[in-house]
Amino acid sequence: MRRLFIFFLGMFFAFSAAAHKPSDSYLSLSIKDQQIDGRWDIALRDLDFALGLDANADAEITWGELRAKHAEISAYALARLQLSTQGKICSTQVIQHLVDDHTDGAYAVLRFKAVCSAPLDTLQLHYQLFFDLDPQHKGLLRLNCQEQVNTAIFSPEKARQDFNLKQVSKFTQFLDYAREGVWHIWIGFDHILFLLALLLPAVVVRQEKKWLAVSAFQPAFWSVLKIVTAFTLAHSITLTLATLGLISLPSRWVEAIIAASVVVAALNNIYPLFRERRWLMAFVFGLIHGFGFASVLSDLGLPQSTLGLALLGFNLGVELGQLAIVGIFLPSAFSLRHTWFYRRFILLGGSISIALLAMIWLIERAFDIKLLGF
Repeated sequence: MRRLFIFFLGMFFAFSAAAHKPSDSYLSLSIKDQQIDGRWDIALRDLDFALGLDANADAEITWGELRAKHAEISAYALARLQLSTQGKICSTQVIQHLVDDHTDGAYAVLRFKAVCSAPLDTLQLHYQLFFDLDPQHKGLLRLNCQEQVNTAIFSPEKARQDFNLKQVSKFTQFLDYAREGVWHIWIGFDHILFLLALLLPAVVVRQEKKWLAVSAFQPAFWSVLKIVTAFTLAHSITLTLATLGLISLPSRWVEAIIAASVVVAALNNIYPLFRERRWLMAFVFGLIHGFGFASVLSDLGLPQSTLGLALLGFNLGVELGQLAIVGIFLPSAFSLRHTWFYRRFILLGGSISIALLAMIWLIERAFDIKLLGF
């Protein structure tokens, strides 16, 4: 009992940490002979945290403030990126600074050139940007060589990777995107809270305005299965359509509606509207959550030859991450369903907390303002 209490308490504290798109940078390399042309998109918010770009502290980063830090940004970034071949480090130099917009805000763009002293049959890449400040940061790589495209994801655990430029491993790319899908669902707290808000009543039934424990595991299991299946089907549809470029929605409003979906799902546990049709709510709002998942892949600018592989791997990773969460939640909730702690603290108190937190996210996203300090 005590362990379960700690588990649920830990989950609620964790969910209060953040719900926005995680910190990513986008690194694109084009190789020809012994030269590498690079483009590196780094979020201004991340650079501001590391280097303090906002000189007058007015919460706005102007081009003048950014330009004053160009040399410092170049030195900071290149000190955390090492390109080498056959054990020899390539000489790297930033040649241009630009700014570009991504789905989650403005990014500094560093165009750079690296010259290697040996033929580029293989490339060793050591990526360390922001790992000392944010262990959740990821570096997303697109590597172009001889009309072939290789992709990879760098993390603190995979900071150094080797690439055979003669052979592209499709399986390795598939595993990379599956791993990214798992990671995205685990740190996508708004997606998790939406799902959990729908699952919380699965181990109880509503009778005469009271929540009572279900008598057996089977009805709770089928309730969870219907919700998870509906959510999976819905977000897979829109993730596919959005990634293929067939449907596009403004990311700001997608994020706002996702926050609204969390509010509605949580309030439904306090004032039941959908009752046993929570699977329907999972499907309807799951369509919007799929657009949120798609923003991660669209920011990669993947070529058509890699798109299907990335889509399949990422979606599979999302499902595996989701199943892992359900696998922890369902046995824990079923064990506690008879207790006051679950029905009052977890179900009602947790739902109220989720609704309040999601309401703040909704206001922030709808009006593009910052209310929380994280």
